[in-house]
Amino acid sequence: MNLVFLGPPGAGKGTQAGLVSEYFDIPHISSGDIFRKNIFTKTNLGKKAKEFIDKGVLVPDKITNTMVKLRLERNDCKDGFILDGYPRTVAQADFLSGITDISCVINFILSKEEIVKRISGRRTCKKCRKVYHVEFNPPDQKSVCDECAGELIQRSDESPEIIRKRLKEYKKKTAPLENYYKKEDLLVEMDASPSINEIFNDVKKILKKVSRL
Repeated sequence: MNLVFLGPPGAGKGTQAGLVSEYFDIPHISSGDIFRKNIFTKTNLGKKAKEFIDKGVLVPDKITNTMVKLRLERNDCKDGFILDGYPRTVAQADFLSGITDISCVINFILSKEEIVKRISGRRTCKKCRKVYHVEFNPPDQKSVCDECAGELIQRSDESPEIIRKRLKEYKKKTAPLENYYKKEDLLVEMDASPSINEIFNDVKKILKKVSRL
C-alpha cells in the first residue's frame, strides 16, 4: 500500500503513521523528519529548507519534491510506504502522481484551538530529541529530559504565533488537496479528536479493506 496521511500540524497523523508502519510493516516517511535530518547534517537542501521553516511558511515545492523523491527510491519502499506531511500542495500531488501510484489518502481533522494547544505544549530534548508535552506527557523534572538529562526546549516553529501562521498557510495551500483526492476517489476523512487507540482501530479497518482491493 502506498499511503498519504493529510491533516494540519498537530492533528496526530505522525503518531498514526508510526502505528500503521509497525502494523503493516511499511516505512513511515515524514517530511518533517526528512527536513530535520537535512538541517541537522547541514546539507544544501537542509539549509534552504530551514530558512522557510523558521519563518513558519511552507518549504518550496522544488526543495521538498527532491527530498521526498530520493527517499522513495530506497529499497524499503518497494512494498509500500506512508507519506506523512507530503504532499502539501496540489503541485506536489501532481509531482507524486508522476512517480508512483497512491492507494489511499486519510485526512485527519482537528480544530484550530486544539492544534495550538497540542503543538505549543511540546518540548524537545536538545540532546536525544525525545519529545514531551507540558500537559499530556510531562517529564519527571521540569525542562529536563528523563532519558539523558538534556535540556528541554520549545522549537522555534512551535510557538503559538508561528503555529497560527502555519495553519493559515495550511488552509491556503494544503486544504485544496482534499478536493484533489476526492476527485481521485482516494480520500477518507478521519476525526482526530478521539484517543490514539480509537483512531488507530478505525484506520486499520479502512486500510485492511484497501489492502484487499
